[in-house]
Formats: sequence, structure tokens, C-alpha cells
Amino acid sequence: MSWNLFGHEWAEQLLAQHIRHGDLRHAYLITGAPGVGRRSLALELAKAVNCQNPPSPGEFCDECRVCRQLSRLQQPDLSVVESETEGAMIKVDQVRQLQHSLSLAPYEARYRIALLLNFQLANANAQNALLKTLEEAPRQVILILTADSAENLLPTISSRCEILRLRPLPVEIHERALIERWKFSPQDAHLFAHLSGGRPGIALNLIADKPALEKRSAWLDDLVHLFDMNLRERFAYSESINRARDPLRSEMQTWLAYLRDLYLIRSGSDAPLTNIDRSAELAQLSSFFSLQQILSAMEAIQNSLEALELSANLRLLTDSLMLDLPAR
Repeated sequence: MSWNLFGHEWAEQLLAQHIRHGDLRHAYLITGAPGVGRRSLALELAKAVNCQNPPSPGEFCDECRVCRQLSRLQQPDLSVVESETEGAMIKVDQVRQLQHSLSLAPYEARYRIALLLNFQLANANAQNALLKTLEEAPRQVILILTADSAENLLPTISSRCEILRLRPLPVEIHERALIERWKFSPQDAHLFAHLSGGRPGIALNLIADKPALEKRSAWLDDLVHLFDMNLRERFAYSESINRARDPLRSEMQTWLAYLRDLYLIRSGSDAPLTNIDRSAELAQLSSFFSLQQILSAMEAIQNSLEALELSANLRLLTDSLMLDLPAR
């Protein structure tokens, strides 16, 4: 069967060719934004090299025991390394435990697969510990790393891997994929293809998580109201949102996407909007702000997001952001 990777057919063809020609690399690095399909591609590769009944070289049946186990991340010859909690660092002990398992011969499959998810979260010690395995990988081992960007890993890591850079899907292809593969209604497919920025994983999470959609709507309502608030009201709002980093990060990312849409409309760009369900509101707001005001607000939010990752004081961070948002 086809790997069925909408928008990433080039990656499927490349990897299938490696399998057919007996030219598999010992390590692959799959990069791209969260939700773009990095893990899906990694698992399809694992199935294609280990399928017990492949229809043809470089393909997989998705029905044999090994394929089904890999889909559930429960195959004996699959080792998965990832953060123990969301956003936490991957530690050197996890890599050392992986190295022990990779020293064993495959139990059932043709290759032992090491899947290292979001490896940009690995600390320097963990990345350095992996180097020896990358340099001297056992013959029947394939390492598959995923990361947001190769540049966020040590150069010695990325230089030892075949890099596949995944990009978000064009809106039209994403809509079709949501309808044909995941059975979205045309209306939902149109909306979520835009909201997710061409990333199927994000679209699937959004449609399954109504509270997340409600939060998004509330955050955008708050941003629009902030444009009309005085400083006292803005600082009161700042106090209400500076208690936890993860929700604050999500809120600011939502605001940043909205301001990008505002910039696109104000500049007359024909690039697709993210918040397509608020296009009328965005069009009305765009007349109140100059391009420079919108850009300055976007820069302030981006700087706040970067500061958030550096354990900045949350109250100072949100208060400063309130000063940088434009007033209508």
C-alpha cells in the first residue's frame, strides 16, 4: 500500500527508494513544525523496513503483526525516547538506556528501530551521549530522530543523519486530506486546514478538543478587547494571565497568528489567513492600525515567547507586553 502521506510524497519516494536499493541510512533526522507529520513519517518508515508481508519492496501491508504493533508503538524491536512530561528535557540516562537495548539483536523484526521524538529537547549531555551510537550504529539498527529544526541540534548530530525537512501542507491539499483520509466535513476541513497552518496533527487535535477551541476563541476575544483597554485595565488583565507558563505560551501563540492575519489583510496580501472564521472581524480591525503598529506588536509577542523559555518573571513579561500592544 501507499504510505498515504499527503503533501510528503517526495519523502515517501525517497525512503522507499533507499529500501528497494538496499541503501538505507543508519540514521534519519525528520524536521518540521509540530503536527506536520514527523512522527507519522518515522513510523511509516519503520513499517516499510520491517513489514512481514510487504506488497513490494519499500511498501508495507499495515495488517501484519509487526505493522500493527508499530502503529501502537508496542513492537519489541522498537525503542522510543521522548520527554517524560510535555516540554521536559530528554536526559542522558534515557539515551544510555536506549544504547543498551540497541546492543541486542532484533527479536522479531529485520531492524531494531530507535525513535527519538522531539530530540531538540535533549540536553547537551544526552545529545553528546548519542554521538557514539550515531558513529558506530550496529548493523541492524536504524535511528530515526525528529526535531523542529536541524539547527536546534548539535551540528555533530545533524551531520551524521540523512535530513528530511517537512513543510506544512498547502491549504488546498490539507483540506482534501482532511476530507478524504480523516472524513472531515467540507466546512470543518476548510476551517481546520487554515487554523492548523497546514499541519494535520494540529487539525486532528483541534477538532477532538472542544475546550481548546473554546480557549482559542476566548483568547482572541481578549486580544480584541485589549485594543480598547486603558493601561489600568490592561495591567489587571496581565495579572490574570501570568500564573502558568504553558497556557500563557499558547495564548501568545494564538495572538501572534491573529496579528499575522491582521498584517496580511492590512498589506493587501493574498496569502491564506489562519483565523479564517474571523476574517470579517480582521478586515474591520485592519483599518485602525498601521503596518508598523502591527509589526511592532508581533515583534513584542515574539520577544515575549523567547523570554518565556528563559524563565523570565511572568508578571514583568506580561506587563511589558501590555505596554506594547497597540490601542484602537
